[in-house]
Amino acid sequence: MFKKETLAFFRKLKKNNNKAWFDDHRAEYEAAKADLEGFIQRVINDFSEYDRDLSGLHARQCLYRINRDIRFSKDKTPYKNHLAASLDRGGKRSGFAGYYFHLEPGQSFLGAGIWNPEPEPLRKIRQEIDYNLEEFEKILQGRAFRKIYPELYTGENVQMKKIPQGFDKDNPAEYYIRFRSWMILSELTDEELLSPSLLEKTLKAYKVAKPFIDFINRAID
Repeated sequence: MFKKETLAFFRKLKKNNNKAWFDDHRAEYEAAKADLEGFIQRVINDFSEYDRDLSGLHARQCLYRINRDIRFSKDKTPYKNHLAASLDRGGKRSGFAGYYFHLEPGQSFLGAGIWNPEPEPLRKIRQEIDYNLEEFEKILQGRAFRKIYPELYTGENVQMKKIPQGFDKDNPAEYYIRFRSWMILSELTDEELLSPSLLEKTLKAYKVAKPFIDFINRAID
């Protein structure tokens, strides 16, 4: 569970997203970051017994920076209104699929999958889905899976309008092959973030997602 002060910091940051305010409240940010880092490390410690690919991973390898890259953005606010972590084999920059945690008051969620892979792993994942469509759909349509993750994330620009080159347009796996990223999400309320049962809920969600992660990483391997 998280401290109330952690959520309060991000609510205030959203209203005061500028460097001067952030510098004045840096101690609050460091406390919020430590709160998330501590939680993520507990998740790693417990879940690595179930997914050995995360063994030896440290939370610091998983957390993303709060600073925004504003070089090519019209939005010049310097900070994200959230903190996030990606629990992947080898850390968040490894290129493998993994488990995601997004902390943002009113918009928090758990997730799993892979986001915008490089061209070669992207091709391999599509090929794996093409070769093993029945297995892939069985994972997505499992009762426990659908209860937590109703569908693949289909946000803006996640899917191509046409099937990519190299695949027939009447391919049975066409819907899934058109994806550029394969992500599953499960919302978390602020009350759940503050609940003692948060760790248990997170571990359960990640366990259900593991076959999905294994399928993608098998393709990349």
